[in-house]
Amino acid sequence: MQIRWTLLTAVALLLSGCGAKPIVESQSALVVFKSKQFKFADQGYLQSNEDMVSLELFSAGTLVGKFEIENLVCVLGEGCLIKSSFNSRFLSEAYPDDLLEHILRGKPIFEGKGIQKSEHGFEQHIVGDSYLITYKVSPKMIYFKDRYNKILIKIKKQ
Repeated sequence: MQIRWTLLTAVALLLSGCGAKPIVESQSALVVFKSKQFKFADQGYLQSNEDMVSLELFSAGTLVGKFEIENLVCVLGEGCLIKSSFNSRFLSEAYPDDLLEHILRGKPIFEGKGIQKSEHGFEQHIVGDSYLITYKVSPKMIYFKDRYNKILIKIKKQ
C-alpha cells in the first residue's frame, strides 16, 4: 500500500509539471476592436502568462469572440492561423507577425520605432507606405489606430 501511494504521488507530481502554465494576469476591460473583417465594442477580458495572451470578448454576458496567441493566433469560430496569415486576414499584411501580441501585452510595436516614453507609459507614431499608426500605452489604456487601414484597437482596463 505504501509503495502504491508513493508511486501515485510521483506520477501526479510528474504530470502536473507538464500541464499548461497558469494565467498570471487577468484584467477586465472595455474593448473596441474594428477592422475590415471584425467589429466589436463591449466588455472583454485580457489574460496572459509568459507564453500566451488572450482577449475574450463578451456581449450581454455571452462569449462572442476570442483571440488567443501563443505560437499561432487562434480565433473563436475561425480556428488557428499562423501570425502572418492572421494579420493578412484580420489586420494588414504589412504588419510584423507579433503586432497583435505586443498590443495585447502593451509592449512597443515595430521594434520600438518612433517611441516617446512618458511618466506613465509611451507613444509611438509610425508612418509607412501602407500604414499610418498612432499607438499609446498607459497603465489604464492601450490604444492602437491605423488611419490608412481603418483599424482601431482600444482596451480600457477596469
